[in-house]
Amino acid sequence: MRRCGRGDVGAASDNILWQSYNPAYDTLERTAQMEKRRVGQTELMIDTLGLGGAPLGGNFVELGYGQAAELIQAAKDAGIGYFDTAPWYGFGRSERVMGDLLRHSDYILSDKVGRLLCPGPVADPSRFGMIDPLPFHVIYDYSYDAIMRAFEDSLQRLGLDRIDILLAHDIGTFTHGDENARHFRDLTEGGYRAMDELRSTGQVKAIGLGVNENEVCMDALGIGDWDVFLLAGRYTLLEQTPMQDLFPACRAAGTTIICGGPFNSGVLVGREMWNYDAAPAEVVDRVRALGAVADEFAVPLPAAALQFPLANDIITSVIPGPREAAELRQILDWFKTPIPGAFWDELKSRDLLAADIPVPTKA
Repeated sequence: MRRCGRGDVGAASDNILWQSYNPAYDTLERTAQMEKRRVGQTELMIDTLGLGGAPLGGNFVELGYGQAAELIQAAKDAGIGYFDTAPWYGFGRSERVMGDLLRHSDYILSDKVGRLLCPGPVADPSRFGMIDPLPFHVIYDYSYDAIMRAFEDSLQRLGLDRIDILLAHDIGTFTHGDENARHFRDLTEGGYRAMDELRSTGQVKAIGLGVNENEVCMDALGIGDWDVFLLAGRYTLLEQTPMQDLFPACRAAGTTIICGGPFNSGVLVGREMWNYDAAPAEVVDRVRALGAVADEFAVPLPAAALQFPLANDIITSVIPGPREAAELRQILDWFKTPIPGAFWDELKSRDLLAADIPVPTKA
């Protein structure tokens, strides 16, 4: 296993600009029958709407411990039982508050490996999209020993005795560029074996990747048996690139998908931000075209973006990342908003969705 040293860090999670908050949802209502879906071919069932934990670590947002705790509690009060976090989020901050709020609860938790936190702060946290992270820096290591160490370290930071879903985080060229060949070799030759061992011994219930790109998921299918891929930003109302190759391959392998980044880094809720950077003109134009149809049907575009992925039965859950309880209330509003079938038909008639893309059927 490599010794701790300073390493570069990749892209952070969804940074969402929210539209007007609906005061009708001032009180969070517990969802009596939150729909659940199966993770891969395991016995694990998770909520179709989960809570993404990147903002809880102060990634791209100034969020104190109290605000983060309030947000998690609000999600629990609303009946949400699936939560996602990672060491990367605030260099451990997200894990610490998540553990504190879940410790005496029924929960399903996904956490991530591939980064080790080492003592010593980074010189400029804002360079990594961090606001007030814990005094650590990260190195990437997907080897057997590092995966085992990262798993144990996360349990310590969480103060929990279990993690349900373990994901290899940010493997792929999106984060690593030319260095990815080395990291993927480590995953192939040792890291996957560690994750499979944790699964086979019952220490975790499911394993997978937590990434932003289709290609590395395709590559991973060739080195082992994965239960689930947390895929951020690639299967959304704006983009459905996995439909051609990845999803058929996942179906054949029995691997399901958790949809991260359903708002494509914010461009689907009003920001000109896509893939953690300024949206190119063609993306902005496509969002405007989607928004024009939404306006015609009086449908909030974020509601359509949130509900769209779950029409595909390969999607197990959608996990947006609200930054406060009010944003969670807005998400619940969007999640429950009736959307007429004619809206989806119109998107297809204007070639904004392919004819064979699954769409929600209930109004």
